Amino acid sequence: MFVRKAAMILCRCCWIVFVALVLVGVLADPVLPFGLTFVPAAVAVAITVVLGRLSSREVAVKARPAVEVGPPVTGRWTALNSPADRVPSHGVHGYGQTYAIDVVAEPEEGESRPPFRWLWPVARRNEDFPAFGAPLLAVADGTVVHASDGQRDHLSRNSGPALAYLMLFEASVRDMAGARRIVGNHVVLDLGDGTYAMYAHVRRGSLQVEAGDTVRAGQQLARCGNSGNSTEPHVHFQLMDHPDLDVARGIPFTWRDIGVPANGETFVTREPVGGDW
Repeated sequence: MFVRKAAMILCRCCWIVFVALVLVGVLADPVLPFGLTFVPAAVAVAITVVLGRLSSREVAVKARPAVEVGPPVTGRWTALNSPADRVPSHGVHGYGQTYAIDVVAEPEEGESRPPFRWLWPVARRNEDFPAFGAPLLAVADGTVVHASDGQRDHLSRNSGPALAYLMLFEASVRDMAGARRIVGNHVVLDLGDGTYAMYAHVRRGSLQVEAGDTVRAGQQLARCGNSGNSTEPHVHFQLMDHPDLDVARGIPFTWRDIGVPANGETFVTREPVGGDW
């Protein structure tokens, strides 16, 4: 754990040094010869590749059975970036995302979710998305390990120009700032037996729990938002084996009565009754 944590910190430091050297070279006299400027970036890339390969090997060798929990939302939703289609579901093992899933609200009544546009509008208000403000529920009995909701909910990134900005600039800056800037406001629950549940992109100011609280399955924790590295208001959910995202490894999940919905699959969940689904 210590080695992985140190490697993650070193990787971020290398990217920061690289950006600083590039800026100094552009705005003033270069500190290093042109070729040496890219050494920190090369080291960061090498660390990322090594950690990725180690994580892939660990997943193959130490695969854990899926943990059954309740769904983190109620109503009608559609799955995106699902581990039912590929692992790792988000393309990387980092931050415990191996088996993570994103879901967006697709209500049968009321306004529908705005579609992706290549040019216009460049960005939309969060209130235009039905997922924004939806309750996030505890998937099982547990203890709150971490809860934060101080980061802002930014405008959507579901257009061509906004997505390019996210991928080319914003995501890199957030990655250098650390895991909490990637996941945004988030809640981590200790479910016992070395299993932790993480909810990312939580709405600012919506927390109803704090670290140390004991929660029951179905209890509201917060509301869906659009903080962190997010294209639109949605729920990012994952199970992992450690509460520290820098060292966490993903754990497979299955939602009770639903399973693991595939990409584009719409599912409906009902309100939990008496702490059970």
